[in-house]
Amino acid sequence: MDIYQIIGFVGMLFIVYAYLLLQIKKYTITSFSYQVLNLIGAILLLISLFVHFNLGSFIIEVFWIIITLFGMYKNLKEKKN
Repeated sequence: MDIYQIIGFVGMLFIVYAYLLLQIKKYTITSFSYQVLNLIGAILLLISLFVHFNLGSFIIEVFWIIITLFGMYKNLKEKKN
């Protein structure tokens, strides 16, 4: 296992852990912590995909990051109002 596989594995753990916390109601879908865990996880997985490329996984991670950033922006905008 090389460093990029480890980075991808840690990213997967972040995403799965965030989802677990959502399911056991420790976080809500709009929790900043939930969104940050998802974002970091997706970024780490994307880093690993630059070395161990898989088109389908790469595309889903790019969308995961875009959607998470959109959700974070939307939540911050709503909190300001």
